[in-house]
Amino acid sequence: MNEVLGTEVKGAGMGVFLRLFRNLMKRPELFSFFGLVLLSVLMIFVSDRFLTADNINNIARQISINAIIAVGMTFVILTGGIDLSVGSVMALSGTICAGLMVQGVPVSFAIAGGILVGIVIGAVSGTLVAFGRMPSIIVTLAMMEIPRGIALIYTNGYPISGLPDEFAFIGRGDVFGVFTPIIIMAVVYVLAYLLLSKWPFGRYVYAIGGNEEAARLSGIRVKKYKLSVYVISGFTAAVSGIITSSRLMSGQANSGVGFELDAIAAVVLGGTDIAGGRGHIIGTIIGAIMLGVLNNGLNLMGVSPYLQRIIKGVIIIVAILVSSTRNRKKS
Repeated sequence: MNEVLGTEVKGAGMGVFLRLFRNLMKRPELFSFFGLVLLSVLMIFVSDRFLTADNINNIARQISINAIIAVGMTFVILTGGIDLSVGSVMALSGTICAGLMVQGVPVSFAIAGGILVGIVIGAVSGTLVAFGRMPSIIVTLAMMEIPRGIALIYTNGYPISGLPDEFAFIGRGDVFGVFTPIIIMAVVYVLAYLLLSKWPFGRYVYAIGGNEEAARLSGIRVKKYKLSVYVISGFTAAVSGIITSSRLMSGQANSGVGFELDAIAAVVLGGTDIAGGRGHIIGTIIGAIMLGVLNNGLNLMGVSPYLQRIIKGVIIIVAILVSSTRNRKKS
């Protein structure tokens, strides 16, 4: 009798384990995590400098800026949109912040001014997409040029230098050995996780990306939430721009070029569906780390920056192809 009961308990336990395993395998961010582990192991064998403390710190600081931008990009993509303006917003916010400080504005107010610039640009893009019903790729493609042009006019094409020493803490400082950009990144991700997973806002974002018309018919204020995600994207781009200006101790209008591609790559590599409605912020940080490890490893191997761009583009295509294949199997 005891043997029969023991067998049934073991069978039930195995069934629970198999169900848990199947549920985990359905989560795209788990595949991203496995990919990160495999990539890291590969880089350890490729270069003996990869696993050094200095290199790990360097990777962490490098990914923080892209990872923060990728948070806002995640919100936008989850609604089925895209934001190509983040690199230009980053440049304009950083230069405005630097320019205000050079003019004697206190550091905290200058930072607030730079962030406000990002929020305003995000609001303009969101208004055109949500209320103007214009395609997000067209709107943000235009907004990719406008802020960059304003930044170039504002700076006359020259870096804005002579920033106060206390401003360096944001991009170069540390708290108990942890670099400030990493702390800022962690705070942004915690807030994003709460917003997407614990608050109604997140449910509405997923609903809009899954089926916008159904979300509208269910009473969700679709235009309001679509506007909000572009504001969030502008905010995160502005934060990254300010961190970059602090690291360089100058405001540069040519900063952030190509960062929109890196942000999209991090989101897609993290398992978020490019068509919207599916994804997780945890996957985005995994994707950002994966991209940082890849860039660092290729640099250690001496791979040409031009070839790195090709590799990055191929990886994005493969990630989107895998995501599309998975969605077709589910439907």
